[in-house]
Amino acid sequence: MKKLFAIEKNPHRGLFAFEWVVLAYMLLTLVVILFTWTKLVNPVSMLWGRFHFVAMTAALWVVYRLFPCRMTRFLRIVGQMSLLSWWYPDTYELNRIFPNLDHLFAAWEQQLFGCQPALLFSQAMPSPVVSELMDLGYASYFPMMLVVMLYFFFCCPRQLMRAAWILMASFMLYYVIFVFLPVTGPQYYYGAVGLDEIAKGIFPNVGDYFMHNMERLTSPGYQDGLFYHMVESAHAAGERPTAAFPSSHVGISTILLLLCMQARSRRLTLILLPFFILLCLSTVYIQAHYVIDAIAGLITGVAFYYLFWWMSRNWKEGSSF
Repeated sequence: MKKLFAIEKNPHRGLFAFEWVVLAYMLLTLVVILFTWTKLVNPVSMLWGRFHFVAMTAALWVVYRLFPCRMTRFLRIVGQMSLLSWWYPDTYELNRIFPNLDHLFAAWEQQLFGCQPALLFSQAMPSPVVSELMDLGYASYFPMMLVVMLYFFFCCPRQLMRAAWILMASFMLYYVIFVFLPVTGPQYYYGAVGLDEIAKGIFPNVGDYFMHNMERLTSPGYQDGLFYHMVESAHAAGERPTAAFPSSHVGISTILLLLCMQARSRRLTLILLPFFILLCLSTVYIQAHYVIDAIAGLITGVAFYYLFWWMSRNWKEGSSF
């Protein structure tokens, strides 16, 4: 325990890499806000949110400078990760000013599979056991992140900053894609069009429908299940018609597995693997994503991991990474 609070001999003076990448994302989206100001619904509140991000980042930097140790480093990581739940719905505020593209993705899905798997998956496996397993997998997303970061904090402290960089850089890159590629996913698009039309293979362009509409379908499955209610509560609290392609749930969980493998933690990898598989399947089962979203999430997860690991390969311990 003493090691967690031991004062560092050469504390880092500036921002860490994972903070720089969030700052870069903030500046990029700030430019978008300023150029699209008259089209946005809540531009002032979006500016205030970015001010709060800067204030929190500065406050955590001050705490670290006063008490430079492993614990205050970790607090800076936790602080930025806690803001992910704010940055996510913020993508909706920006991407809803662009034309929706779900009709293209639903049509591609139909061409590839001859059906809409997100519509049929839960119907083919309506069992309460299957439903709860799917919801368990989906609900394990944030716990997986927490477990992996705690593992690096306690067991692989020398790799902690690199892991934080890879994770946060991947999140920010996903959010950039979500801003400029407005795809809502089946739970929103199917409801906007109507399930009867979707079943007939009709995928109309809904234009700017999601500019002012956030209604979504209730998740399919066993509605009296514990994990079902956990997923539905999370969706009700923070879900928006945004961020469908690629699936960041699949992508980030792929990165978490790769981080465990890179740290040579076979036990943790084997523990997380069943949850990873369930999570990948659940994104389609609960109609959060098209299958092509999940496949793209897997591909981009691997690509982002190796891209950001490659960028950090020459970084030394004690650097901003």
